[in-house]
Amino acid sequence: MSEARTIFIVMRKDLQKVLNWPLGSIVSQGCHATTAVIWKFRDDERVKAYTDDLESMHKVTLETKNEASLLKMAENLKQKDIPFHMWVEQPENIPTCLATIPVMRSDLGDALKKCSLLR
Repeated sequence: MSEARTIFIVMRKDLQKVLNWPLGSIVSQGCHATTAVIWKFRDDERVKAYTDDLESMHKVTLETKNEASLLKMAENLKQKDIPFHMWVEQPENIPTCLATIPVMRSDLGDALKKCSLLR
């Protein structure tokens, strides 16, 4: 089986543990970021291929410690030229998460190495 293209979602763990956001609000942040990245990069061939097979979409949701570490993950993705969208909740202007376009896990290299699966 070949490696599948995956959208990687990185969520701030402190939203739940420190800021006491409800689970539904946190899930919505990931949905916002994923929808935004698909729309923003809708003409990218990787996005077109991903959305052509709706039943086989693959996503991995990761966690990072806080805003500073989320911004570091964004910088790592920029250095790897991996398109992503950072969701910033308004009107509070709080960066909450980011989502990559559909990429191969191997394309990430060590860009998200300090992230673990969201628990």
